[in-house]
Amino acid sequence: MRFLHIADLHLGKQMNDVSLLPDQEYILRQIVSVAENEQADAVLIAGDVYQRSSPQAEAMALFDSFVSELAGMGKKVFIISGNHDSAQRISYFSSLIKSSGVYVTEAFDGSVQSVTLRDRDGEIVVWMLPFLRPFQVKRRLPEEKIVTYQDAVAAVLRRTPVDAKKRNILLCHQFITGSETCESEERAVGGLDNIDASLFDAFDYVALGHIHKPQKVLRETLRYAGSPLKYSFSEAGHKKSVAVVDMNEKGDTAVRTVLLHPLHDVRMIEGELDELMRLPYSEDYLWVTVHDELPPPDARVTLSVNFPNMMKYSVVNSSTKYDVSVTGAESMENKTVPELFSDFYRLQNNGREPGEAQQKVLLKVLKELEEKA
Repeated sequence: MRFLHIADLHLGKQMNDVSLLPDQEYILRQIVSVAENEQADAVLIAGDVYQRSSPQAEAMALFDSFVSELAGMGKKVFIISGNHDSAQRISYFSSLIKSSGVYVTEAFDGSVQSVTLRDRDGEIVVWMLPFLRPFQVKRRLPEEKIVTYQDAVAAVLRRTPVDAKKRNILLCHQFITGSETCESEERAVGGLDNIDASLFDAFDYVALGHIHKPQKVLRETLRYAGSPLKYSFSEAGHKKSVAVVDMNEKGDTAVRTVLLHPLHDVRMIEGELDELMRLPYSEDYLWVTVHDELPPPDARVTLSVNFPNMMKYSVVNSSTKYDVSVTGAESMENKTVPELFSDFYRLQNNGREPGEAQQKVLLKVLKELEEKA
């Protein structure tokens, strides 16, 4: 049986105040095509369907369309909630949609939900473990000593009746020790959310969510699918993909990846202004760093002609290092001339504020201009 493993859709997410819904719709269509071309039997979605627990209607409609299309193609779909999701919202109508081959984790009751599939090699049990916090497990299992996430997940898995003779898949949304993280992921203070990979030894494949970089953890079959899109500049070097999992007879599980190609890439470019302006026109989401010793005041505007989706602009030279967010023109339009002057002064003087003397000169010049107008 063949599975597609994806995670961390974060539908409804914004990046530097730019809505990524069009990009997300584009990549979900691509994932549907991968499911069709690979002749997948099922799709595993390992949490963080939405960016926030109360998603906007457009995000919910997009996910509904995505899952409906997969189900309409005869693909089974398994969905767990992540730390960004509301377990109650994710599980809404879960009992009703089982008849369509769509299985969603319900509110945690102390046990792990499972669905049994069958192919020519026998039974495959898909276990669905939503994102758990220690207090949730402690509430359901008060007799257990639970302080950390490790304690919580270990307590739940000890009570899970996994038959080692069968093939077992686990969907899980937690942080596994040794995973490579980036700045767009939420972590617990002090590393209390770390979970040891050995807890999952009983499972033939563990479909992980929570970490945005696609990666294996210790073994090929313990894997983060990663997010389908780059959600921060710390992810600029990632290669986003879908994991294709072929589960044959017991002990024979093969994993490979299919690369995804976004509507807009997330990249970081740098150089002198003339050099940057000679680069090809691009609508990618960019962080542009200029290295000119004295960049012209309109450098940002000049660059935006060639890179209309520039999200961040920096000047780095021998005397200056200052980042400026440039997501919207309204941020400039709503500022007074003295405020704009202060922004420019900080840009040219390593973040220092203009002094009283500079402010007096500016006000004098502005007054003279008003008198001449």
